[in-house]
Amino acid sequence: MWSRRALVMAALAVAGCGFSPVYGPGGAGTRLQGQVHVADPVSADDYTFLRRMTERLGPAESGRYDLTYSLRIAVLPQAITPDEVTTRFSLNGTAAYRLTDSASGATLAQGEVSNFTSHSTVGTVIATNAAEQDARDRLAVMLADQVVTRLLAQVP
Repeated sequence: MWSRRALVMAALAVAGCGFSPVYGPGGAGTRLQGQVHVADPVSADDYTFLRRMTERLGPAESGRYDLTYSLRIAVLPQAITPDEVTTRFSLNGTAAYRLTDSASGATLAQGEVSNFTSHSTVGTVIATNAAEQDARDRLAVMLADQVVTRLLAQVP
């Protein structure tokens, strides 16, 4: 168990190295909150991505920054039976993003993140379609969370 003295020493060591909490006063989390206008969605995956970005960063009140993005999701067979029936699919996704200053157009952060998820196809067509949609939604949320994490680390 941590003693009070050890906790104070750890806090002083972290403060001495220039560490600043993301959601602390003046942190990147508070600077981006309600300031990022995310590009409008054009697909269901984009909509899920946008919804998660809005949950994490808040709705754009002033639109000081613009975020453009491009999602790519590839569906790959993962488990195939000897009868050549695919029973599991993997969804590999990437999100390329660019955060720009609305006034000047200067790029503040850009990059690409990737992740994957999978779903089973055993069962009815309805169950398989529901499983695929759930996997797509989970993937879009994971990609949005990764983009937010990168933005919080990259934006000064």
